[in-house]
Amino acid sequence: MSIEILHIDDCPNWAEAGDRVREAVRSLRDDNGIEISFRLLSSPEDAMQVRFAGSPTILLNGEDLFPGGEPTSELACRVYATPTGLAGLPTTEQIIDAVASRER
Repeated sequence: MSIEILHIDDCPNWAEAGDRVREAVRSLRDDNGIEISFRLLSSPEDAMQVRFAGSPTILLNGEDLFPGGEPTSELACRVYATPTGLAGLPTTEQIIDAVASRER
């Protein structure tokens, strides 16, 4: 399993997204063999080369973990619907649920 976090330099949420992804992976199973990486997108051309829907975009094996975000070449932050309202990143529980649903 490969998890990649796409982000822009100006987004304050990418590091916390990484922490939440690590926590989610640990809670699901032994995280040995699961690669978590980060990719900084610095131009619209970079964003057009990947499935970017705003920063942070979390990809699981190349697919957006939270589909529905429109692909964009704009270097902008992403907004997620969470149980407490809109936020700049999903909750750890949402990440756990999304990863678990793809492992079935």
